[in-house]
Amino acid sequence: MAQHWTLDSIDWSRFQPDGLSAELINVVKAAALVEANAADYVTYLCNIFVDDPKFQDAARQWGAEEAQHGAALARWAEMADPDFSFEKSLALFRKGYSIPLDATDSVRGSLAGELIARCVVESGTSSFYSAIRDNTDEPVLKEVCRRIAIDEFFHYQLFHRHLNRYKAGKKLSVLGRLRIAIGRVQEAEDDELAYAWFAANVLPNNPKAQYDMKANSTAYWHGAMRLYQKQHIDNAVRMILRAADFNHNGRFAGFASSLSWQFISWRQRRLEKAA
Repeated sequence: MAQHWTLDSIDWSRFQPDGLSAELINVVKAAALVEANAADYVTYLCNIFVDDPKFQDAARQWGAEEAQHGAALARWAEMADPDFSFEKSLALFRKGYSIPLDATDSVRGSLAGELIARCVVESGTSSFYSAIRDNTDEPVLKEVCRRIAIDEFFHYQLFHRHLNRYKAGKKLSVLGRLRIAIGRVQEAEDDELAYAWFAANVLPNNPKAQYDMKANSTAYWHGAMRLYQKQHIDNAVRMILRAADFNHNGRFAGFASSLSWQFISWRQRRLEKAA
C-alpha cells in the first residue's frame, strides 16, 4: 500500500472553529489516541503471523497509516481545543491500557479468524469516519475524515485479500464465521475506547480520577453513536457480511442492515436518556 497523503496534504488554514460542539471534539480526541496506538497491534499481528513475511510487511504499512490518522486527528483536536495535549493524553492512555504483546497465537483461534476480526474493525472505522465527515461542517475535519475513511476502506480490502489466502482449502463453518464477526462487533464496547475517552477528556483535568469503564464508555458512545445515519450502518453491515462469507447484497443483508439500524436507533435514544 502506498501512502497517498501526509499531514501536508491538508489545508489547515481552512480551519473554522465556530459552532463546533465540545462533544464532537472530545470524540475526535479519543479517536486520535486509538489510531495512534496501532504500533501495539502491529507487534501483535507480526507475532502471530510469524511465518508470513508478506503479511507482516502489509501490517507494518497499515500501522504507519494508522499512526498518520492519529497524528492528523490530534493536530485537529489541538487546534479545536488549545488546552488539549495529545502527547500527554497518549502517554496516559498507554500507561493505563495495553494489549498482550507477548501473544504468539491469535485470540480468534485461527489466522483466518484473526483476519475476519480485522475486516470487522476496518468496516467499523470506515463507517465511523464517514459518519463524522457527513455530520460536520468544519472544512478541515471533513477533509481529514474523508481521507481516513477511504484509507480504512482500503485497509479492509487489504485484510480481506489476505483472508482469502488463509481461507483457501480450509473453510470456516458458518457458525464459526458468525461467532468471530459478531464477537468483534461486541468488542467495540470494550476497554480501549472507554479508556481512550478517559485519558483524553477526564484524566488531563482530574489526575486523581478513578477509571469507571461503564461511565466512560457511555460518555464516548453518547458522542459517537449520534453521528451515525442509516447509510453508514448499511455500509458497515455489508462489509462485515462479505468478510464472513455471506451474500452482502441479498435479502439477508437487507434484514441484517434493518435490524442493525433499529438497534443503533434504540442505542441512540437510550444514550440520550443516560446523558
